[in-house]
Amino acid sequence: MERQNNDFLGTDPIGRMLMRLAIPTVAAQLINMLYNIVDRIYIGHMPVNGNLALTGVGICMPIILIVSAFAALVGMGGAPRASIFMGKGDLRSAEETLGGCLTLQTVIALVITGILLIWNEPMLLAFGGSENTISYAVDYMNIYALGTIFVQLTLGMNAYITAQGFAKEGMLTVLIGAVLNIVLDPVFIFAFNMGVRGAALATILSQGVSCVWVLRFLSGKRTVIAIRRENLRIRPKVVLPCLALGLAPFIMQASESFISVCFNASLLRYGGDVAVGAMTILTSVMQFAMLPLQGLAQGAQPITSYNYGARNTQRVRATFRLLLIASMVYSTALWAFIQLCPRIFAGIFTPNVELLDFTANALRIYCGALFLFGIQIACQMTFVAIGNAGSSIIVAVMRKFLLLLPLIYIMPMLLSDKTTAVYLAEPIADTLAVTFTAILFGIQFHKALARIETK
Repeated sequence: MERQNNDFLGTDPIGRMLMRLAIPTVAAQLINMLYNIVDRIYIGHMPVNGNLALTGVGICMPIILIVSAFAALVGMGGAPRASIFMGKGDLRSAEETLGGCLTLQTVIALVITGILLIWNEPMLLAFGGSENTISYAVDYMNIYALGTIFVQLTLGMNAYITAQGFAKEGMLTVLIGAVLNIVLDPVFIFAFNMGVRGAALATILSQGVSCVWVLRFLSGKRTVIAIRRENLRIRPKVVLPCLALGLAPFIMQASESFISVCFNASLLRYGGDVAVGAMTILTSVMQFAMLPLQGLAQGAQPITSYNYGARNTQRVRATFRLLLIASMVYSTALWAFIQLCPRIFAGIFTPNVELLDFTANALRIYCGALFLFGIQIACQMTFVAIGNAGSSIIVAVMRKFLLLLPLIYIMPMLLSDKTTAVYLAEPIADTLAVTFTAILFGIQFHKALARIETK
């Protein structure tokens, strides 16, 4: 079978092409979310101590987010650069980027595996574990750590499939693993009576199968750029610009881990295990909100990057407009649904009445500014798509570290209901961050397009 090309990214109608790429990518993001969501649903319904087990697995989320963040550092940093090279017609540089990033991703995965196997318990205690929940968290993480390399390579290298315009194949990567995970979860958790260890085992086995699929596709004949042995060396001039561009997605995801630690510590202090358990559900709902938005942005990324490399500014502008409209429609619709029916979302994860009532009230507060997030994601991911590492890093740091992190500790000092005050930090930070991002984007996007037009 002959290798395909991706010239359609520069010629096909943008609206139709965005639908073609974004729908499978959004589906892939939703399916990918099932890895952890399905685990939590099954664990939350365990007949003995399901609530404590759910909270324990929730404490593992900061570590899981860090693992995903390192995949984004290499994958989402290298994939847009590969697309830009393809837009310029420089397939050799694109393949050197793919090969170098694959080796780097493998090295990072092995280092993370060693760290997690040696120090996972003290990390989990620092991340909000209590004497009631730490045993569940350690049981889950001891097994999950063994599959770190599968998670890293699956998430990181799948970005290179999507970046070439193979959105359906990228969706299959996560579909294969997610379906297998859904099948294996009840078998290991209930039939084999493994509890949270069974959930972790089902997850890493599923990711292992997805990893094999990704590497086989990128080594096959259908792909535009392929993994080649001569490109597997880590060349600083190739991988360092990828790491610089991937730093913004890394900060976005890794900061979620750090912020989760801060949220859990504050909530454990003011509201106890129930408040921490609610945060696990809130995080899951926020993932539901964010992943489709990221899927839309990743669907638009190959179009934006390719045409930016080809200096076709008209198509770059049109792609951003469509991405912004689609993102805002989705985020506004989901925000309205959450405000009207919060118990529907909370009820997915727990049958416990106390936790259900508490979470439903907290969810309305925590997602209060969700309708603005379409603007944030569209601007931030377009920065990445055009290779503007500096601006993408600035907006990522602004939202998480300069706004949300201080507000987690400031808000309880201002309100008498301190638990509610902690949750309220999220929508306040989001509102301020979106305002800043929109202003910066308006300035930098115009400059970037003017720069390539003058060339």
